[in-house]
Amino acid sequence: MLNIHQKYTYNFPTKIRFGVGVIQELCPYLKEEDCRHPMLVTDATVHQLPFFKKIIEQLEQSHLKVTVYDKMHKNPVKSDVLGGKEMYKEEGCDAIIGIGGGVAMDVARAIALSINHHRDLFDYDDLIGGDKYVTEEVPLFVTVPTTSGTGSEVGRSAIISDDETKQKKILFSPKLLAKIVFADPSLTLDLPPFITAATGMDALTHNIEAYLSKGFNPMCDGIALQGMKLIATSIVTATNAPDLFSRSKMMIGSLMGAVAFQKGLGMVHSLAHPLSSLLDMHHGLANAICLPFGLEFNQSGFEEKYNIMAYTMNLGPNQGKNLVDSMHVFNQQLNLPSNLSSQGVTEDHIDMLSKLAVQDFCLPCNPKVVSEEDFRDIYKKALDYD
Repeated sequence: MLNIHQKYTYNFPTKIRFGVGVIQELCPYLKEEDCRHPMLVTDATVHQLPFFKKIIEQLEQSHLKVTVYDKMHKNPVKSDVLGGKEMYKEEGCDAIIGIGGGVAMDVARAIALSINHHRDLFDYDDLIGGDKYVTEEVPLFVTVPTTSGTGSEVGRSAIISDDETKQKKILFSPKLLAKIVFADPSLTLDLPPFITAATGMDALTHNIEAYLSKGFNPMCDGIALQGMKLIATSIVTATNAPDLFSRSKMMIGSLMGAVAFQKGLGMVHSLAHPLSSLLDMHHGLANAICLPFGLEFNQSGFEEKYNIMAYTMNLGPNQGKNLVDSMHVFNQQLNLPSNLSSQGVTEDHIDMLSKLAVQDFCLPCNPKVVSEEDFRDIYKKALDYD
């Protein structure tokens, strides 16, 4: 049973300090690591929040020099990373602290990679075997999540887009794992409902797609199921009437999703990624809208897994047939849009979206083969769904 009045330590494989108030341990930890000048990497919104300013104040009171880098797009691009690398070098920093959601974590992790690796950033793209070039050590790298979505704080990869083509690249190496994570649910209490809902549906999608992805990894399957349960039983409360218990369950479920999807993701992310890179749609929102349609496509032939997921999410036994509808209901309860046209997507976008989706790096792990024409049909169905 989760006790919100207790702090926990566990490793999987990153050391994780979890619990209300663990953010107070960041400063002593940096001092123990002989860090004198950390660079805090976050987005411009988090930079202005009271808890972030308090973190800076505590670090400075402990005689640490602090540099903040917050120049990043909603969907991070290569130039965001290069700007951070330049600031790190110019300021003489000696550690990188990623504070925020998935965007800040991806940029922070990519900056950490770039400091002692001097090839072109996209030479390290995992899809072309670039991980073989990740040979040097990275600076001290610490993560502090402020959303319960991507789970990037426990990841070992960063997704960065090309500034011009908008094609997403995946930078990967076990060396990119944070040395420690400070996961404090209290930092998520002030998130607005939309961000809570969208990032939460992203986390739910991670767990669902990891469980459905082809391949054999029973450990990831078990983690994904528990992550689904935690999120499905807390996301509505966390969004509409937040408390520390629901926020704690969401944060753990998010962490579990990020571990589980080491097994792979699938077509929902392949639908969502082009919406973010081409149209700058919030990644979590793109996943939330696309999730029911991806589940509908994959359902036939996987009825047993759907029944297990439905039971795990408290829908009852043998209710896999209702799983798709339950995702639409979640979106309604969370006041998230149900279709793509509400976000400015038009028929004119569908061909390019479909071309990008069929090339997406998540697609090979989908349990079924998906053609470009299939993607086109799904986007059309999602366009004006009501």
